[in-house]
Amino acid sequence: MRIGLLTEGGYPYVSGDAGLWCDRLVRGLGQHEFDVYALSRSERQEAAGQVALPSQVTRVRTAPLWTAEDDGVAHGRRARRRFTEHYGALVSVLCEGVPADAGAGRSALQADRFGNALYGLAELARDEGGLVGALRSEHAVRALERACRAPGALGTVREARVPDLLAVAAHLEEALRPLSLDWYEDDGDDGLGSVDLCHAASGGAAALLGLLARHFSGVPLLVTEYGVRLRTHYLGAGAGGATAPGAESGSATAPVPHAPAVRSLLAAFHGRLAAEAYRQAACVTPGNAHARRWQERCGADRAKLRTVPPGMDASRFAEVGEAPDAADPRTLVWVGRVEPAKDLVSLLHAFTEIHREEPGTRLRVFGGATGAEGEAYLGHCRMLAAQLFPDEAAGPHAVGDNPVSFEEIGGPEVPGLAEAYAAGSVVILSSVVEGFPVGLVEAMFCGRATVSTDVGAVVEVIGGTGLVVPPRNPRALAEACVALLRDPGRRARLGAAARARALELFTVEQNITAFHGIYLEIVSRSPVRRVALDAAGEPRPFAVPAEAWLPGRWPGLGGRAAPRKPPGWAAEPPPPGTAAGGSAPPHGPSAPRTTTPVAATEGAR
Repeated sequence: MRIGLLTEGGYPYVSGDAGLWCDRLVRGLGQHEFDVYALSRSERQEAAGQVALPSQVTRVRTAPLWTAEDDGVAHGRRARRRFTEHYGALVSVLCEGVPADAGAGRSALQADRFGNALYGLAELARDEGGLVGALRSEHAVRALERACRAPGALGTVREARVPDLLAVAAHLEEALRPLSLDWYEDDGDDGLGSVDLCHAASGGAAALLGLLARHFSGVPLLVTEYGVRLRTHYLGAGAGGATAPGAESGSATAPVPHAPAVRSLLAAFHGRLAAEAYRQAACVTPGNAHARRWQERCGADRAKLRTVPPGMDASRFAEVGEAPDAADPRTLVWVGRVEPAKDLVSLLHAFTEIHREEPGTRLRVFGGATGAEGEAYLGHCRMLAAQLFPDEAAGPHAVGDNPVSFEEIGGPEVPGLAEAYAAGSVVILSSVVEGFPVGLVEAMFCGRATVSTDVGAVVEVIGGTGLVVPPRNPRALAEACVALLRDPGRRARLGAAARARALELFTVEQNITAFHGIYLEIVSRSPVRRVALDAAGEPRPFAVPAEAWLPGRWPGLGGRAAPRKPPGWAAEPPPPGTAAGGSAPPHGPSAPRTTTPVAATEGAR
């Protein structure tokens, strides 16, 4: 079958989020063909290039989410009236909120109003050629202001000032940029309307692409979230500003001002968009129970939810996991990206107690920092370690005497992740915010005993094969580490159980098998959308057989694949020096099409 893979700031970019997961999924499902529709987050991400693509990726279409040129569309009076009507209805729903005592009927009515307004704007964009100028116009700001001042509006949004209105309007314009893309053709072979299934690799803008394909062409939608986008928005807003979608360090988008009215309106928008995606999706696949609870809280139907843990490559940790434990039994290891959410400060304070109870213990911190905030936090942690252990760091032999070391992975002693985990007998996760703990699963693959804070999906991942303590509690963290340091037999038993659990639940093979079954299940429940006509222009019943959904060579075509017509648009040109190649399986005798292969571009994953 033909899958439209929808990504935002991810695959196929080298620096994209969830890039490895998408790449493993595409390569593992070689019996299908994939069209990738990617929204980039920044100019820097685009400049970094794309990963090498397998032959089953037949075309790639990209669009920037971080910028949009004015489309130059001049709307007439009727189009302006339509825009004001739909945009006004959308922001009115955002301003009303949902009272705590609201019944299911009112909530469903508001969801319908939001959906109708969203699809009304999408239809207007399709009819007129885009909405970039309209979403940036004074008409949009005035419609937002009227909604905020309306009798049914929340008290918080009624207090919105002009700067708040401008900030919200700018954020909505960026979030709704996918409406203006020409990716939703429903005839021939020209866009998302011709795929069998849309698979959104995240919520937010990626899911919005799938919503529009479903609205215009009836394409079934699958939404996968390993990190719930609405949760990310709330965390960003709580940190002092609500970052607009697609914003990242170095992008052109600045954080939205941290004002109550702004927070309320943007939270309402992202919540409504998430609820609409869950409502229209044929299936929603959270990566863990933590993400699943968020989705249920946003209105996702439990019958549609299917938990699929992310698949990880266990082969690179096999040597360490299968070999006898030769690590220093007095060494603790922390591996990850250094940032405030990882709470290394609490770990360092906990280590003072650990070192007091077990004087020969060492703590090795493996990881670098990204961005100004990360670098500042790393510097602070280095200074704190020197203050907490002044005697060990003083004197002529100060270098290497401190029991706490901060190291980068990639040197001769620790060339890779597996060697970092192998350096200690206990691996620690000290985060205060965590989604799916990838580093924890890597430690489990290596057969290491772990001590983790109870955040995100940690308890679900560990499943009783490690010790879990409350976050921001250095004393509890220290006690758990000391208990494992003093009991080598327990460490060995926990490490073996952790490795067995990780190999059973979190491998690439498990992930690919699960999605292959979900693809087949969704398509089997979806009606055939292509209608074959006879010479008189009348529909031909039973002209699309069941095998049209499956790749292969079928009788009636001379044992050959179905012929394919020239594409309506070309894929992105391959970079200089690369060769195009690869082919995709036929889609069926009733819908021939040409597949434009995408060149395999070189790039690090």
